[in-house]
Amino acid sequence: MGIQEIKGEDYRIQYDLESVTLTFQGELSLSGPPEYAPIAELLDEVANGEPPTITLNLKQLEFVNSSGISMLSKFVISVRKKKTIQLLVLGSNDIPWQQKSLRNLEKLLPTLKLELA
Repeated sequence: MGIQEIKGEDYRIQYDLESVTLTFQGELSLSGPPEYAPIAELLDEVANGEPPTITLNLKQLEFVNSSGISMLSKFVISVRKKKTIQLLVLGSNDIPWQQKSLRNLEKLLPTLKLELA
């Protein structure tokens, strides 16, 4: 049972290797691609293992800036290219940015399963 973690001042991302779930918490307001690189590398590492399903749990991600949205979008596109991975995104109706922005990910990956609760 392994868990990898990336922590910043305002955020935490945990990757549960067993369930192939990445849980994002807090606020992602980093200043551009170089600061997002460790997160993007973790996402790529997970996708490169080509598991049947990857779950992104964003229910506790209260804020993400445009650079963070861009990083998530690039990840979704990389999953689309692999064609063998089911991407499940869990979000919250209580967090305003998620309703609009997460629906845009479905446009990038039509097979993406989005669950807003």
